[in-house]
Amino acid sequence: MSGVLLGPRPTASALAAPRRYTRAEWAARPPTKAATVLNRAPDHIVVHHTATANAADLSREHAFTLSRAIQSFHMEANGWEDTGQQLTISRGGHLMEGRNRSLAAINAGDLVVGAQTLGHNDHTIGIENEGTYMTEEPTEALWDTLVATCAWLCDVHGLDPQEAIVGHRDYNTTACPGDALYAQLPRLRNEVAGNLGLRRRVRQGPPPEPSGLPGPRHTFDHGPAA
Repeated sequence: MSGVLLGPRPTASALAAPRRYTRAEWAARPPTKAATVLNRAPDHIVVHHTATANAADLSREHAFTLSRAIQSFHMEANGWEDTGQQLTISRGGHLMEGRNRSLAAINAGDLVVGAQTLGHNDHTIGIENEGTYMTEEPTEALWDTLVATCAWLCDVHGLDPQEAIVGHRDYNTTACPGDALYAQLPRLRNEVAGNLGLRRRVRQGPPPEPSGLPGPRHTFDHGPAA
């Protein structure tokens, strides 16, 4: 499975990046070790859910609190060096840098090695989407930012959204990103393709079957990551 786009795009690469909030803006703590940066682009974008409550608070302040909570859990409960994922989107549509050095790496066309998809952290970039999407779907604000973020990443790294955008369950035994959100991935690929001026793919067949796996066992449990 390759996510690299072969041949030139039909339109020039000039897609505006969505608003990103840096680690300094959400008051991240220092990592225990600087993240590893690989001098190559990711070949897939992995969509996750955070396995947290589907909060009604859509504010930026709530989004920043979420990022700090994820970092604390990853560092204290999991014993990791920092936040695992490279990017986080809140239900209010706020896009935040996760693991340290992630935004600089993306801007340089490189990849920060995360802790978000077990066995595949050296070639994928992960997006955590706030909420639990086993039965519910994301908010409109989150969805719009997810589309814009995936389009930006595909544009920067030269990826074909139809091949590059996957769910966590495509790599690991997990229900993540939830049955409802996973079923929307064909739509996500098509909308990203439209933003990039690429041909949309007509959806074939019925929606994917539910994973049959249990949902999150506890807050922040979205399956094997590191």
